[in-house]
Amino acid sequence: MPHTIHPVAAVLGVIVHESRVLLVRRSNPPDAGFWGFPGGKIEAGETIEQAVLREVNEETGLRVIYQSTDVPLEAFDYNAAGELLYHYLLIPVICAWQGGEPTAASDVFEARWFDAAALLSGDFSFSKDVVELAIKQINPAHA
Repeated sequence: MPHTIHPVAAVLGVIVHESRVLLVRRSNPPDAGFWGFPGGKIEAGETIEQAVLREVNEETGLRVIYQSTDVPLEAFDYNAAGELLYHYLLIPVICAWQGGEPTAASDVFEARWFDAAALLSGDFSFSKDVVELAIKQINPAHA
């Protein structure tokens, strides 16, 4: 019987501080070497808020405050033969910076702040919808 792929729920922290958004450059597949929002899988028994606070702290050392969630997105990861490896249900979580300086920690090479212009001009591997959400958090007039 073939292996069944079940969706994996994960959070993406959209963290705003001083009109900038935090991004991390991933060190592990499937997005190794690419910039994206800090986050990861929701553990069994963990709420969305608990997951985003834990993931952001593990990956960047920052302390953040949960504010709200946005519409979940789907992402699919395929191997070279086109077979589905992972099906992710990604939940963007808007957070405010509470303290700390971003430092690359678990699963990341680099963590730093990006302004709206960098988000608009960058070549990022993550969803355009999450970038637009981040820009709206930086500049509500852009909505």
